[in-house]
Amino acid sequence: MHVISFPQHHKPKAKAPLKQLQLLHFLSSLPYRSKGKMKRTFLLAFLLFGLHASLAHAQATRVGFYSATCPRAESIVRSTVQSHFRSNPTVAPGLLRMHFHDCFVQGCDASVLISGPNAEKTAGPNLSLRGFEVIDDAKTQLEAACPGVVSCADILALAARDSVVLTSGQMWQVPTGRRDGRVSLASDAANLPSFTDSIDVQKQKFAAKGLNTQDLVILVGGHTIGTSACQFFRYRLYNFTATGNGADPTIDPAFLPQLRALCPQNGDGTRRVGLDAGSQNRFDTSFFTNLRGGRGVLESDQKLWSDASTKTFVQRFSGLSFGVEFGKSMVKMSNIGVKSGADGEIRKLCSAIN
Repeated sequence: MHVISFPQHHKPKAKAPLKQLQLLHFLSSLPYRSKGKMKRTFLLAFLLFGLHASLAHAQATRVGFYSATCPRAESIVRSTVQSHFRSNPTVAPGLLRMHFHDCFVQGCDASVLISGPNAEKTAGPNLSLRGFEVIDDAKTQLEAACPGVVSCADILALAARDSVVLTSGQMWQVPTGRRDGRVSLASDAANLPSFTDSIDVQKQKFAAKGLNTQDLVILVGGHTIGTSACQFFRYRLYNFTATGNGADPTIDPAFLPQLRALCPQNGDGTRRVGLDAGSQNRFDTSFFTNLRGGRGVLESDQKLWSDASTKTFVQRFSGLSFGVEFGKSMVKMSNIGVKSGADGEIRKLCSAIN
């Protein structure tokens, strides 16, 4: 098995601290004058405080964060995911999707795991999330081995990686050190990427999280495993247009009868259909091959091939580089809005704030 290695520290770009350092250097080189001494001293103190705050905010996750405090942390998560996967393989795409939904709301802080009448998990896009029991199981074991040490946010990040590996995807190193958030509101999940989003809207939502167009295509490629309910794409199959066969014209005509058989017009809207036809249980590049052939199930997925700004990436990742690049983009995504210090906590139960 090949392991993708990344630098040990993963820090967000910190342009503001650099500018503050340059200004501090300039100020400190100026000659003292009695009249301006007090003003300069105050300004230096103000800038030093701001620099400290900026650098604290840029604290990074790192690979091996628990090597001293909980050496078995990653192996405990891995064995837990493996155990659940053996009895229910659907937890793999479930955990990958859960991590994605967590990071896009409040950052990667396990806010999606919190239970409550108005918590994130009650929002429409999150109602079909699955795999919570895997995270809870891993947390129970970790609390027994290393009480109060490993965050739920890190458990979810590790579980997502392990899910990809279990479905024949490529291994990558996961930086850890996240703390758990204390806020979880269903209303904050309203702007999650949607299956009807145009490419421009998808790019805007990803850019707002510091992710570029390549990251967008790569991370959507996670749909190579997993399923969708008929209710989220059946509108493409019937009365989508007033001409021809009535279906979305971007669907391969040879693929349309298969989809209609799985999702009759007045059939069960909750029936699950693989997002990567013919390979829904294996993490590979066939998802992109299917898009090129008009066999994307979700409208938002198929648009990756019809839009010029994303089409080149679909072509590129139909090849062998996808596994490596997926790991890189996952690391990038997993560092969105990371909580550190007093900004977060280590929950005792993943479903409840301490």
